[in-house]
Amino acid sequence: MGKIVSNFFISLDGVVEAPDQWHFPYFNDEMGAAVDEGTSTAEAFLMGRVLYEEWADYWPKHDSEPGVPGEPAETADDFGSFINNVPKYVVSNTLDQATWNNTTVVSGDVADRLREIKERTDGDIAMSGSATLVRWLLGNGLLDELHLLVHPIAVGHGQRLFEGTPTHPLELVKNETFKTGVVHLTYTPAAG
Repeated sequence: MGKIVSNFFISLDGVVEAPDQWHFPYFNDEMGAAVDEGTSTAEAFLMGRVLYEEWADYWPKHDSEPGVPGEPAETADDFGSFINNVPKYVVSNTLDQATWNNTTVVSGDVADRLREIKERTDGDIAMSGSATLVRWLLGNGLLDELHLLVHPIAVGHGQRLFEGTPTHPLELVKNETFKTGVVHLTYTPAAG
């Protein structure tokens, strides 16, 4: 059975919005390896409608480009080829059709559909980019791991990962500190 693994760049004050405006000074080979590890175990990619629309507009035109837009090319694998070819699932009740290669819209009873997808998948289903979707996954018992790359910066504005959420106890299962001061934390939902 597959597991849903969420990955976020996050500031000390919990901001996940617009990491392109504060994240890149902290990117180094250590972080590149952590990001690559997340894609190397992914058999599928899960996203919300907003990220889908942004990436579906960009990545099909940039298949052979390394990295995420703005990320140092020399430290990233061929992300364009990965994201264009991996099976993609878009959680949306407003998106009528997906035109990007290998994409399926997940709508209706989303929780049941995602459980079915997890049952059919052997590896990880990576996801990123939507704090709303992560909160929903946690609330519905569907998120298996949460990877946070905590940056040593207080952004002061923007959407926070856990604003307005109920309490979700998590268990720290792995941690690593990078030379830049970024801390890579891996959590799972706490038992019980």
